[in-house]
Amino acid sequence: MRKILTGFLLLGAVGLMGLPPFAIVAGHAAGHEAHETQEAQEEISASPAYQLEIVADGLELPWSLAFLPDGDMLVTELPGQLRYVRQGALEPQPIAGVPEVYFRSQGGLMDVVLHPNFAANRLLYLTYAQGGARSNALAVMRARLDGRRLVERKVIFTAAPRKNTPAHYGGRMVFLPDGSFLLTVGDGFDYREQAQNLGNHFGTVVRLSEDGAPALGNPFANDDAARPEIWSYGHRNAQAIVLDGEDRVWLHEHGPRGGDELNLIEPGRNYGWPLATHGLDYSGARISPYTSYPNTENPALYWSPSIAPAGMTHYDGSLFPAWRGDLFLTSLLDKNVVRVDMQDGKPQKQEILFTELDARVRDIRTAPDGALYILTEGEPGSERYDPHAPRGQIVRITPLP
Repeated sequence: MRKILTGFLLLGAVGLMGLPPFAIVAGHAAGHEAHETQEAQEEISASPAYQLEIVADGLELPWSLAFLPDGDMLVTELPGQLRYVRQGALEPQPIAGVPEVYFRSQGGLMDVVLHPNFAANRLLYLTYAQGGARSNALAVMRARLDGRRLVERKVIFTAAPRKNTPAHYGGRMVFLPDGSFLLTVGDGFDYREQAQNLGNHFGTVVRLSEDGAPALGNPFANDDAARPEIWSYGHRNAQAIVLDGEDRVWLHEHGPRGGDELNLIEPGRNYGWPLATHGLDYSGARISPYTSYPNTENPALYWSPSIAPAGMTHYDGSLFPAWRGDLFLTSLLDKNVVRVDMQDGKPQKQEILFTELDARVRDIRTAPDGALYILTEGEPGSERYDPHAPRGQIVRITPLP
């Protein structure tokens, strides 16, 4: 039975504030120092009233959501299950044929994305941590959904080299209009300097053809010292990548202590990690003396202190006309969603939304009908993960009648 949450936003109520002190950069060229602005902390126009409806609960660390053509949904759970939501109800048995995953810390089963022609070919793509403690890597599997099982399974990409850390996999995908897709690969946490090395996949966005081969036209294809899949580099741990209405590629990534970033991604560009950052190491030590560095790109927007961004969606639905064109980012740390007002391809002011959830918010997606769907990792007051009492939820957001 679905449950309507009692918390909702009325005009002038919760959510009409700026974020806590942070810095914003909008439209600055590389090499210019980022700076705090008073404008970034001003209020923005009130959001429309909305309601939150629990569609399903009892999920184990849900990570990603995909909408099927018939209105049903697929949900990944980090421990390694792919779940089917049919007519608004979570089926008790997971889908068979999911690859074995390395479930530890940030590793496990991550993204699920449908092939652009899924309605005809039933192909989908999964990202997951493959291997074990001493040797693991981000991998992509392509498979065909046949009823409640995956068939014709094939690992089409594995990040190289392998690593011995269970963190910073990246793992988000998005298809481009030409049929290729982008995949984010994290820096492995202990390998951050390698994010400046084009000879490996650490800290990169790679562009692949639908069968996993390097896509034609990649910027470093003719560089013998570079991996031909690389599209951009100098990233830390990008856990969301989306296209906007003009097919611009937006990516956000975790900073260390501070310095979470929203970046406009262009091929061949260096996004600076760890040469430049607005964050500190977890020990409090300075990672770099630079917040901007020659021949690297400044973030379009950054957050200090961190919000720990996870999922992101570009809203192009019809249910909330005032939000069309904006970006929505989930915050694991602050347990809410940040709406970034976008104007002419540039981030403007921000708004904190859906604080009623009071749970780690992992993903957000725009449904075909214009509703927003959110994945949470637990109910208020719960521990992050209890395998004996999974509490992750799917929450649907629609306008108040």
